[in-house]
Amino acid sequence: MSGALVHTSESDGIGRITLDHPPLNILTRAVLGEFRGGLERLRGDTTLRVIIVDAAGKHFSAGADVGEHVPPECDEMIPEFVATIRALYEFPTPTIVAVHGKCLGGGCELALAGDLVVATDAAVFGQPEILLGVLPPAACALLPGRVPAAVAAELVLTGDPMTAPDLHRAGLVNRVVPPDDLEAAALALARRIARHSAASVRAGKRMLHSGVDDRGAALERAGQLYLNDLMQTDDAREGLRAFLEKRAPAWSHR
Repeated sequence: MSGALVHTSESDGIGRITLDHPPLNILTRAVLGEFRGGLERLRGDTTLRVIIVDAAGKHFSAGADVGEHVPPECDEMIPEFVATIRALYEFPTPTIVAVHGKCLGGGCELALAGDLVVATDAAVFGQPEILLGVLPPAACALLPGRVPAAVAAELVLTGDPMTAPDLHRAGLVNRVVPPDDLEAAALALARRIARHSAASVRAGKRMLHSGVDDRGAALERAGQLYLNDLMQTDDAREGLRAFLEKRAPAWSHR
């Protein structure tokens, strides 16, 4: 079953959910809604042992729609975005995210919600939100559990991108492969999981999650901080407006 912007499929115990919103797979509210719907359809298949999250086109995702971050749209967009990330993070089976091209902002946060990441050697990850005077709520909640604290701080506080090899060394990316090998590498990893019983891999994911802080609750807290604290500042609103107006922001320094 497929939507217009997100496609889902299942075969031999492996599910797949694919972003298809060219050219940059921007995560609009419509895309996020279809993504959650796709996850819900896959969740209903108890024979699934693993799912692959991937994207059509030249890039995995350049992130969320900045226009939907501006008040008052953000009051609905941010909770929907957090709900989408949490739905992937808490999906009952293991998840593999296959990344190519740009994986920025909300796209990077989507990758962080997966259990395993396979990326091409040309893939670029980044959290550039701070350049607009805002921050990535899901990354702030999930990065500390995926990479060393210093790497998390660098990604969030500089806004500068990192390559797939950089993040392989940091522990976020499991496999780095040539672009032509991404599909085969993701499928090979999925098949290594899918050969096991559905009950055991689902229980394994629950046990692995039980050993860390409650990232689901942390996602909710980060989303509330984004709306109730950050979006009340002049700089957050100015940064978003400046991006949409294609000009340099004039920070208030307050």
